[in-house]
Amino acid sequence: MTAKGQQMSLFTAAETGGTYRVRSQPLPLTISRPVLQAWKQRVFEFQQQVKFQTVAQQPSLFATQLAVEQLAEQIDPFSLPRQNIEFWRKPVTEAGVAAYYFVIDDAMPLLLYVGETIQSNQRWKGEHDCKRYVQNYMEAHRSHDILARVNIGFYHWAPEQTRDRQQLETALIDRWRSPFNKQNWTFWQTPFTG
Repeated sequence: MTAKGQQMSLFTAAETGGTYRVRSQPLPLTISRPVLQAWKQRVFEFQQQVKFQTVAQQPSLFATQLAVEQLAEQIDPFSLPRQNIEFWRKPVTEAGVAAYYFVIDDAMPLLLYVGETIQSNQRWKGEHDCKRYVQNYMEAHRSHDILARVNIGFYHWAPEQTRDRQQLETALIDRWRSPFNKQNWTFWQTPFTG
């Protein structure tokens, strides 16, 4: 007999024991305060070196690759105007322009993610893995009462052609080693992507 309002199961618990089950809530990220702070410090120190280093120009057999790397050196994500990371929730009247976007924790500061888009006002609507990484990152900070101020900055002078835009995106990811980009997960042992 079932309680009022409950639906009867067609199968017993024994019959469904080996089936796939979806968790209603993801498991909480567990990271200690010292580990979180040490991880952030390593990223910060690396990115500060990148920001203030003078890059020696090396001749290249591939002039276009050299041009891409030089342009990547000229873009300073930390100098861009910031918007709230939830900018995509605001109503917009246009789709936007080709752009690079940089997810930055201004509390340290740390460049967490580099992305590219053909429509700067539309890219974050819907699914985007980085939203989950930011949520995990913020939750880890809240659990230890550590300040984090995650914002996003746009560089609106990106090439219209997808291949050209993606080449520069790759150069920016390689230069800054942004820890939320998949290319850098093993380098930083990024804990927020699970």
